[in-house]
Amino acid sequence: MRAETAPRWMNEDVQAFRDSIRRFVEHELAPNEEKWIEQRRVDPATWRKAGQAGMLCASIPEAYGGGGGDFAHEAVITAELARAGVNSFGNNVHSGIVAHYIARYGNEAQKQRWLPRMASGELIAAIAMSEPGAGSDLRAITTRAEHDGEDYVIHGAKTFITNGINAGLIVLVAKTGDERSPSLIVLETEGLEGFERGRNLEKIGQKGQDTAELFFSGVRVPRTHLLGEREGLGMHQLMQQLPQERLIIGIISAAAARRAVDLTVEYAAGRKVFGQRLLDMQNTRFKLAECDTKASIAQTFVDDCIARQLEGTLDAGSAAKAKWWCSQIYGEVVDECLQLFGGYGYMAEYPIARMYTNARVTRIYGGSNEIMKELIARDLDPATPVKARH
Repeated sequence: MRAETAPRWMNEDVQAFRDSIRRFVEHELAPNEEKWIEQRRVDPATWRKAGQAGMLCASIPEAYGGGGGDFAHEAVITAELARAGVNSFGNNVHSGIVAHYIARYGNEAQKQRWLPRMASGELIAAIAMSEPGAGSDLRAITTRAEHDGEDYVIHGAKTFITNGINAGLIVLVAKTGDERSPSLIVLETEGLEGFERGRNLEKIGQKGQDTAELFFSGVRVPRTHLLGEREGLGMHQLMQQLPQERLIIGIISAAAARRAVDLTVEYAAGRKVFGQRLLDMQNTRFKLAECDTKASIAQTFVDDCIARQLEGTLDAGSAAKAKWWCSQIYGEVVDECLQLFGGYGYMAEYPIARMYTNARVTRIYGGSNEIMKELIARDLDPATPVKARH
């Protein structure tokens, strides 16, 4: 492998943090990936270890138990997990997404109530958006939270929820009262009557990550658990936060594409075919040159997006580009690399085989790539009103 070069957004402090996270991932997480795949969930104790290591809520202020960092710290964690092939640990949802909904839209009491326990790993968090009949089209959700005195009474169902089995805290997207636009409501699941977890869904990839169905039948939650100043702000809140979620998927994709190239170079250098190294064959060299170029371009674009996110200038269209293009490249690179492994690439014991199935969902979750292209096209269309573009 070649020497790493630090991107322009990485200073010495972030680099030291990266080295610490890399050691934790390699020593505490990666060796357990097989076990988590077998049991189809990460042990809750691992979350508490991650909290002690400073891996959870790294970009949340220290006043709320977080690491006091910024998105650079989240980007480092995301990349290190992908670099080590750890797909089971759902920290990107927990820290990179849910914690920021609470930090940005929660009031002081809500932030003090939930964020410190998320930072310690005591509470594992999920966000419940998708429904059996509503995926990318969030306006079509049917889960409702009706007023009943000082409470909401919630009825509905969610599916494809990352961390759904382990979650002790859920940010729920639901229609409220007479509002047509959804709201965000926080649920604490312990002892919550009317709340039920369905199946731990069996997926073709990311098998160690608990992905669940959730059911709400007369669930009663205090109306003080609403995120935001009033009801009906959910779509606006989601649109503000989704670009960061999509950039996270771009980071995963770029780092994983690089891992695929590195694994394949290592394999091809040691594999003998017709009396010579596989790496000495022109087709192998050309294919790897193509894959390396694609991975390098993806990383360069992602690094630019990370820098812009830190500066506060990353727009929704660019985040959509990072998500769709890098996830597409990830799939292409892994497919080409698997081919170079030959029959071994089809064996589940080889990391490249798992990467092949793990890669597929990156083109679906966080908004399908077709939706990403629609968002980008709105920016191109002069007839689209500025306020409707994102």
